[in-house]
Amino acid sequence: MNALAFILASAEGAEEHSKTAFYVAGGVLAAWAVLVSLVGISRPSFPGSKAAARTMMLLTALLVAGVMSTAVITA
Repeated sequence: MNALAFILASAEGAEEHSKTAFYVAGGVLAAWAVLVSLVGISRPSFPGSKAAARTMMLLTALLVAGVMSTAVITA
């Protein structure tokens, strides 16, 4: 029975993917969120225009999509 458990454990370990991309993408998204929060708290008129707001929303959506895709790929 120990041999079967060893074989199954070896097979599971071989299929595991590196989660480094997910950790990096998640860290970038978290840093972005903190940066936007700090700038938003310190400047009442942030963002200055509708175009800047849309650009920030697009960048945030791209970062979230990147984190989600790396989560699925490395799962």
